[in-house]
Amino acid sequence: MNVKELTGGSRERALEYRWALPSVLLGDGGEQRPVRRSTRDWLVDIAIFLMTCAITYLTLPELEGEPRPLVVVEQVIGALSCVAVWLRRRWPVGLALVSGALSSYLVMVGGVTVAAMFTVAVHRPFKISGPIALFGMVTLVPFALLRRHTPIDSAEEVMLGVAILATVFAWGIVVRARRQLIFSLRQRAVDAAEEAKRMERERIAREMHDVLAHRLSMLSLHAGALEFRPDAPAPEVARAAGAIRSNAHLALQDLREVIGVLRHSGSGGDDQVPDRPQPTLADLPTLVEESRQAGMDVRLDLRAADVPAALARNLYRIVQEALTNARKHAGGAPVWVGVHGERGKGLTVEVRNPLEFRYGLRIPGAGAGLIGLTERAELAGGRLEHGTTPEGEFLVRAWLPWPLETSREDDA
Repeated sequence: MNVKELTGGSRERALEYRWALPSVLLGDGGEQRPVRRSTRDWLVDIAIFLMTCAITYLTLPELEGEPRPLVVVEQVIGALSCVAVWLRRRWPVGLALVSGALSSYLVMVGGVTVAAMFTVAVHRPFKISGPIALFGMVTLVPFALLRRHTPIDSAEEVMLGVAILATVFAWGIVVRARRQLIFSLRQRAVDAAEEAKRMERERIAREMHDVLAHRLSMLSLHAGALEFRPDAPAPEVARAAGAIRSNAHLALQDLREVIGVLRHSGSGGDDQVPDRPQPTLADLPTLVEESRQAGMDVRLDLRAADVPAALARNLYRIVQEALTNARKHAGGAPVWVGVHGERGKGLTVEVRNPLEFRYGLRIPGAGAGLIGLTERAELAGGRLEHGTTPEGEFLVRAWLPWPLETSREDDA
């Protein structure tokens, strides 16, 4: 059984399994709670009821020679105990104790005692079922002494009864252990499904933060330029308006894509949504040039080539978020971007800018971008640090592993 079959592709189905499995597999968890029987449960209960009736009927010959009142009492209690088997799921402990106490003298309650012992072993932990099993074995002693006429018959009766109860109790323990194993495996499957969904949501949120924050900061920068320079030449106004239109269109496109991914993941479909084209190292100069056209003073020192696709994508997002932060908090300050590294030694990217705000509008931020970049670097097996340098600059430095050999997924 895979995760799709288990959870049905929805969080509600996963939670239903999370709460229903303990009662289905290990019992109702309470003496007063009703138990929902499945078709299989009904078949098992009918089989146990018929088996108990058969055992009770087979004990009738043992009543020969007994006083008539005792025979009537045996038959009445034996019939009632067979009917009481239908209560074994709701009150397993009570049924086991009552039937065990009655079996210390009555013959026709033995089958019910065995069924109750098995039920307790399956539906209750050993700290409860163990003492009840011991109690059932102890009740064999007064039965053998009071209802058997010779010591040999008494000893054989006790040994046979202990063997039967021990076998049934061990069988119930094995059934319970198997159900616990199944419950544990299914619980892990549910948790794995929930963890996969959480990781996917975090990945989408991290990706969209990096993309939309970049687009919106570009919009703010160009809009601020138009606001502070209403008398700018017509070509500059047209260029700024074109940049605003282009970035707004790209932001809407990115937002439409993530909504589509979220809608598809919530529908529980089996078909995978293809990822949007991911940036590579070749797109880094384009990103820098786009920032320059927005009025930023950005210098790029790129000394790396043939970087795997997954590594290049993480590097691109780090530079993109660092440039976005520079536009937000250090408008007009020059920004230096350095990328260097080689296979086997890793890849290092540094983005630094002075701690000054020269012009433009300050864009508020919550610090989620740097947190997301740190998580991205750690998930890639690297590290990221950021902060103020003694020279009065804000530095973002990340190191990402670049192994000598890369897999096809890394190069894809």
